[in-house]
Amino acid sequence: MDPSESNAKSKLILREKLNFNEEKLNKIDLFVNNVLNYNKKYNLISSSTENDIWCRHVLDSAQLVKYIDSNKFKSLSDLGTGAGFPGIILSIFFSDVISFHVKLYEKSNVKIDFLKEQKQKLNLNNVSLYDNDYQSHKLSSDYFVFRAFKKLHEILRISRETITGPHKLIVMMGKSAQDQLNKASKADINKYKLVPSITSKDSKILLLDA
Repeated sequence: MDPSESNAKSKLILREKLNFNEEKLNKIDLFVNNVLNYNKKYNLISSSTENDIWCRHVLDSAQLVKYIDSNKFKSLSDLGTGAGFPGIILSIFFSDVISFHVKLYEKSNVKIDFLKEQKQKLNLNNVSLYDNDYQSHKLSSDYFVFRAFKKLHEILRISRETITGPHKLIVMMGKSAQDQLNKASKADINKYKLVPSITSKDSKILLLDA
């Protein structure tokens, strides 16, 4: 599919299937432009994905809103958020839920500086930023999301040893998802759901209560 067609289709899905209103879409549009401008000098996202950014990064991130209950749960952490995918996209969607808070963890100083700018420019009062390695901080949220972070066994170790309190994991995985699950300890993987990604037939999303 031509990138312009893909971007248009992604925006339609955001609007009609995922309930992003025009105000939120406009805010995402501004964020996307900021990412692309910043990417001319710094490596926020792969240059090969720039033309298809609305599908490869925005929609890929936005689909997670289907698995987050902001009425019952009040906080979300994105470990290794990078340029803000999915954390910034999710914070924009939940920006009108006053009690819902999004925490972004990123160890790259360049990316943290970029995220600080976006928090201010986009008026994201529901966002907190944490620099340095995630192990430098106390981790506690209702949801933890992982996109291009670490292998599943390491994420499960973090969930078991570093995160405090009951929490839900949302892990974006590639075609090796089932293989990674098969190799995981049954003590860590008990009840879970593996759902298909809407942006790639080879990708899956793992939903797990920890």
